[in-house]
Amino acid sequence: MKKQFHMTKSGIAELQTELDSLTARRGEIADAIKTAREQGDLSENAEYHSAKDDQERTEARISELEHILANTEVINKPRSGKKVQLGSTVKLKSKGGKEKTFQVVGTVEADPLEGKISDESPIGQALIGQEVGNSVEIVTPADTTTYKVASIN
Repeated sequence: MKKQFHMTKSGIAELQTELDSLTARRGEIADAIKTAREQGDLSENAEYHSAKDDQERTEARISELEHILANTEVINKPRSGKKVQLGSTVKLKSKGGKEKTFQVVGTVEADPLEGKISDESPIGQALIGQEVGNSVEIVTPADTTTYKVASIN
């Protein structure tokens, strides 16, 4: 059974842009390999080995991106903001007045520094199914904090 990836439309667009960029680099990498090959003995040719390594990394990433994009299910904006679900943007407030905002996304698109958390992460799992007004305990390596769900969009 193939793994289904869940992503927003903007996340899919970012991956497609990366794929297009890497695909465009194929010619440049082939030229670098050709130029390095013309320099003679390949066993001690650092430029050749570097270009081949670059080609290998690029082709691996292209393959990975094509696999992800072929097996992606689009996360549509939730119709109701009653419960937290995949695609929801959640605003949390602590008792001390501290606010945090998270968007619950799939694992491929997760970027905690941007406020995008995976539905499979501990924070994402704690938020899924919660309603406005519910208290949620967020456990991080640093501490455990209780937040109240202020809004769901």
